[in-house]
Amino acid sequence: MTAMTSGQLAKEAGVNVETLRFYERKGLLQEPIRLESGHRRYSPDVIARIQFIKNAQDLGFSLREIQELLELRVTPGSTAADVRGRVLTKITDVDRRIKRLHAIKKSLTLLVATCSDSGSAGDCPILDNLDKQEVKS
Repeated sequence: MTAMTSGQLAKEAGVNVETLRFYERKGLLQEPIRLESGHRRYSPDVIARIQFIKNAQDLGFSLREIQELLELRVTPGSTAADVRGRVLTKITDVDRRIKRLHAIKKSLTLLVATCSDSGSAGDCPILDNLDKQEVKS
């Protein structure tokens, strides 16, 4: 396959053109070759890089973390242990978020139990609780 325009690349990669520009600004994609007309031309191998970025995002990695993973791939001396360590760190982060979400759910469940579904919204104990006390989560 030959070099592609921004629109062609975006279509093939399943993203929009603005996403390509965003990834370029963040340093996740290299600046493409520009024709004299100013139009960008992308190598077909950029599709695989965008897929990597999207897959990593789906797993919860931030753009900064994705950049670090991409750099590990090309940094001399980096090892599989380096990559594994980044993923283990992400797992710890996910566990922390899950714990926080469980605490939030518990607090919300307690708040819901205070409301009987009758009366006006202004008299709802949920709103009173949110106004008057620090909600524990």
